[in-house]
Amino acid sequence: MQYKDYYTILGLAHGASQDEIKRAYRKLARKYHPDVSKEPDAENRFKDINEANAVLSDPEKRAAYDALGSNWQAGQEFRPPPGGDFYHREFHFGPGEGAEFSDFFSALFGGGRGRGAEDLLRQGGQDQSARLTISLEDSYHGATRQVAMEVPERDAQGRVGARKRTLNVRIPRGVTEGQQIRLARQGTPGPRGGPGGDLYLEVHFAPHPLYQPTGRDVYLKLPIAPWEAALGAAISAPTLGGPVTLKVPPGSQSGTKLRLKGRGLPGSPPGDAYVLLEIVVPAADTEEARRAYRRMAEELPFDPRAGLGGKP
Repeated sequence: MQYKDYYTILGLAHGASQDEIKRAYRKLARKYHPDVSKEPDAENRFKDINEANAVLSDPEKRAAYDALGSNWQAGQEFRPPPGGDFYHREFHFGPGEGAEFSDFFSALFGGGRGRGAEDLLRQGGQDQSARLTISLEDSYHGATRQVAMEVPERDAQGRVGARKRTLNVRIPRGVTEGQQIRLARQGTPGPRGGPGGDLYLEVHFAPHPLYQPTGRDVYLKLPIAPWEAALGAAISAPTLGGPVTLKVPPGSQSGTKLRLKGRGLPGSPPGDAYVLLEIVVPAADTEEARRAYRRMAEELPFDPRAGLGGKP
């Protein structure tokens, strides 16, 4: 039987870390899963990927595999070392149980039945992902929300279907846009009673009438009157944690940005709240208001276009 390069199957270097092995396996398993893949020879590729992951993700099995040494190259015939001296455990299979794995795998890890074989045969299910929309207030305070969704389930024949399920999801304080919440073992159930994969919920914020989040920082457009901008003022400004008193400096303009330290989303460190001032001009909808504007035009030597050059 031919030697199988498990590292090449997963597209990894021989010194790959466990995190790199996990990421490569998830990516390839999603791509070649027979239930969804349209790739040619997907079923065989999927078996090879599972087999490679079963060995390389287990430090002891990986050490045994690596003990074959650099003399083994893809395409060479494989014969396990006599007496199993290179590896101190046997991995035995019952009738028909080794069918999920290659002859190379069976020869490498033994031919009867034992705990190692059970570990490998009880492969974990696939990870799943879904979108979770929450409010900014959920992130600021933390919350528990019920999420109704379709989750994968295996029937008695091992086929994966879907059923509706309600999950209680704990939303941690300070979670940000795009961050993932992991629900362990809530993904696709594993074959042969193996552990389920994980469910990853990607957080997205619902549009908010006041705030615009950027990471843990929060931006707010705050309307102010012309006299508050010109003279300065102490005004009330809303934040996620409640209203605060904000000092508007004299001579402020529209677009002036004021920082409220630590008033954004919680974290280490917490985000800030940024207030963008927006001057709102009162309507001249009464004769008294129009007279006030005329007095301003006469008494204030102000030309907002002075820097543009030219005369009307």
